[in-house]
Amino acid sequence: MTSEKISLKQIIDGVQPVDRSWVEKAAERTARLVMPPRALGRLHDVSERICGIQQTLIPSIHRKAFLVMAGDHGIVAEGVSAYPQEVTGEMVKTFINGGAGINILAAQVDAEVVVVDMGIKPQLDLQALNAGDRLIVRKVAGGTANFSRGPAMSEREAEAAVLTGFQIATELFEKGIQILGTGDMGIGNTTPSAAIGAVIVGSSLDEMVGRGTGVDDEGLTRKKDAIRRGIETNRPDPGNGLDVLTKVGGFEIGGIAGCILAGAFHRRPVVIDGFISTAGALLAYTLAPDVTDYLFAGHCSEEPGHRVMLNYLGLRPILDLEMRLGEGTGGALAMGIMDGAVQILKNMATFEEAGVSEKQP
Repeated sequence: MTSEKISLKQIIDGVQPVDRSWVEKAAERTARLVMPPRALGRLHDVSERICGIQQTLIPSIHRKAFLVMAGDHGIVAEGVSAYPQEVTGEMVKTFINGGAGINILAAQVDAEVVVVDMGIKPQLDLQALNAGDRLIVRKVAGGTANFSRGPAMSEREAEAAVLTGFQIATELFEKGIQILGTGDMGIGNTTPSAAIGAVIVGSSLDEMVGRGTGVDDEGLTRKKDAIRRGIETNRPDPGNGLDVLTKVGGFEIGGIAGCILAGAFHRRPVVIDGFISTAGALLAYTLAPDVTDYLFAGHCSEEPGHRVMLNYLGLRPILDLEMRLGEGTGGALAMGIMDGAVQILKNMATFEEAGVSEKQP
């Protein structure tokens, strides 16, 4: 069955937990490496988890890619962002031209960057941009509705967003990508992300809602009020990610959820970035809880709700650098560390190979 014809239910049914026996085999190899027991700390956890995902003791994450999902948001009309909505389309052009933070950091780990128009307002001139395969246009609609006054989208649009993310990620895996990073672009998108987090995690808005692009105190108050009205008006079901996406989400967040489902379905590791990507992970988790076996949290962002989200998912961030750019930048930095972890497991000598005496029992 092709990814274009697969249903959401079939995807969910196809997500299985990681085979722990492979993780245990990898841990046995780690125990024989020429160092004190687990001397490289969490690097061992990373490499062993990748072995479990790929079901091998010679894992590879050489082929890397980032999917930067872009979408616009009707909630911006409530004054929740410090930047105008036009910035979304302008930044998409910057990604295509290679001048954004994710372009620079992805190049450091030799990762491709593919931008996906999931639903931005402008109609980009693909010919003039000369985007090639750096831009995929799969617009669900020209931005979401203002969820403080009604649903952000229809249920059909929500399902389309998730399936689109799944399909695009699947296409990359079929081309040989071994590890996928998620990124985002969308002015105002910390607002639906905070709404998703508050609904699914069950936390207060004070815990979950941050300043996003840097709104002042009045902007933060407007943002919390807009989210509160949106949740009260729409009453999303916290146990149903598709309903939450429909009521208070964003097209790019749904696309990220689809990417995460694709990673779990095809048994590929996925590195989520910051607050928006983790909102997508929450949606995917409500649909298929075993997705967390395949997820790595690249970093913990400055948004206060991000750590709350990660704790809920049981994910420990690889980095904590006070970053809040998004785009996939934290994930790109983390991939370099993950590369090191994999190389240690595969290439470091064992005590026997090095002719070094092991620790006495």
